[in-house]
Amino acid sequence: MKWLSRGVTILLALLLFFMITVTLLSRSAGGEPMILGHQLKTVLSGSMEPQIQTGSIIAVKPGGDMTQLKEGQIITFRQVKNASTILVTHRIVKAVPLATGQTQYVTKGDNNDGPDPDPVLSDNVTAVYSGFTLPYAGYFLDFARSRSGTALMMILPGLLLLGYSVMNIWKGLKSLELPSGKEAPPAPPAG
Repeated sequence: MKWLSRGVTILLALLLFFMITVTLLSRSAGGEPMILGHQLKTVLSGSMEPQIQTGSIIAVKPGGDMTQLKEGQIITFRQVKNASTILVTHRIVKAVPLATGQTQYVTKGDNNDGPDPDPVLSDNVTAVYSGFTLPYAGYFLDFARSRSGTALMMILPGLLLLGYSVMNIWKGLKSLELPSGKEAPPAPPAG
């Protein structure tokens, strides 16, 4: 039972540390957090399922020569949609070198029926998928970025610490209780 209790305590501590780190990195970066040179992104659609589930966090590597990418690689790129720019992560199905030195990529979501309607210029590619996926953790990251999520991340460690302290005090008091049916030992003589 002690091992189970310690295991749960360690798991909760690691989870709490991860949550606080990701929240603080996200807030300090002003957007997507960076860890070891990789950017963490939340997947908002099911276009890349089953490999990348909706609500997952993926790690992408920004920078580098985006003109040398190959078919089969998964990239994150800027796409203009309804007069606003969004980021999309899809697989390259065809790479076409252009005379201008750029490369044009035909992309497709693994779960989509056909390729994306507009090819992507290498200048619009922002990152390459590194292969790391943390399923469903994106839901938490989106919540942590919200105002109420940030407030909770600042309060939660204190509440967990308080709860842990109360539990330890309760265990300590319980161990001091005498077993039922036994009399208290006599008080030592004064003197």
